[in-house]
Amino acid sequence: MQRKKHKQKSKLGMPPGSLVFTGVQKMAEVDICVFNYDETFENEIRAKTTDELIKLINSTKGVVWINIDGLHDEKTIEQICTFLDIHKLSMEDILSIGQRPKIEEYANYLHVVLKEINLDQKDDIIEFEQISFILKNNVLVSFQEKSGDVFDGVRRRIREGNGSVRKRGADYLLYALLDNIIDHYFVVLEIFGEKLEKLETELLENPDKSTLSKLHNFRRETLGLRRTVYPLREMVASIEKLDDLLFGSNNRIFTRDLYDHTIKVVETVEIFRDMTSSLLDLYINSVSNKMNEIMKVLTIMTSIFIPLTFIAGVYGMNFSNMPELKHKYGYFVILGVMAVVVLGMLYYLKRKKWL
Repeated sequence: MQRKKHKQKSKLGMPPGSLVFTGVQKMAEVDICVFNYDETFENEIRAKTTDELIKLINSTKGVVWINIDGLHDEKTIEQICTFLDIHKLSMEDILSIGQRPKIEEYANYLHVVLKEINLDQKDDIIEFEQISFILKNNVLVSFQEKSGDVFDGVRRRIREGNGSVRKRGADYLLYALLDNIIDHYFVVLEIFGEKLEKLETELLENPDKSTLSKLHNFRRETLGLRRTVYPLREMVASIEKLDDLLFGSNNRIFTRDLYDHTIKVVETVEIFRDMTSSLLDLYINSVSNKMNEIMKVLTIMTSIFIPLTFIAGVYGMNFSNMPELKHKYGYFVILGVMAVVVLGMLYYLKRKKWL
């Protein structure tokens, strides 16, 4: 299936920091979920308004994780970011879909942007969703285009108190969420690789126009994956250089494992890219071989009928002084000569291994 293309809103001529959501609205209303926890307690609260959210932040202690689903309401996003003293350029990047994966260090907070990928089973395409994180002190805010993500494992660990997430700060929570996103890449890439292998088998057995269409779709998906994961390597590597006030040094050791996973993802995508290029060459060669086989058969048939056509042409001139025309068995003799010529041609072609 081909990807549905959505035209993004143009920001041409607008000043820097203009808050315009450039994506497609995927939710009717913005959904705000707040996790507040430390080693001794855990609360999960749904905030219906920004005022309610601000009161929750002011009245809580420990780590606060604010997950916002839905970016179409620019006013709500602006109010939340303004309360947290987030720069206008960061707000613009949160609302501008199609950002390059990156990490930006500001004076009092950290801004992270990357892509989550999922496989749409219905349309059989890879979907890319932009996710932004704002890390400020003990508060982590995640901005998503729609509900449904890969963070259920982290939520479960928070609720049940398993692992280190309840014992560490918001910077470790950011690492855990990034780790879940990158680990989910492997799930999607594994399914993608299986589909690519099936396409390779189809190319070898019976390639047709539908196979070529699938191949072009795979190539397009691979290029999209490559644009997504290559900047991710640079982004994860830069965490090691962050200020201790923004990302604690005691949690940086975990980012090394994150970097290793990112390298594996990049290498896998590069392998898929080479495979799609090879499969395109394979398709062209298969079609060429099929055409060569057809031309070979036609050439053999032409070679056999050329002498027959010559004989028929000679005796089709009907000159009155041609003695064979009045011969009683002339017709059958010519047919016999033609049969001998055909058998002789077949024997010759077979001996030359052209048949």
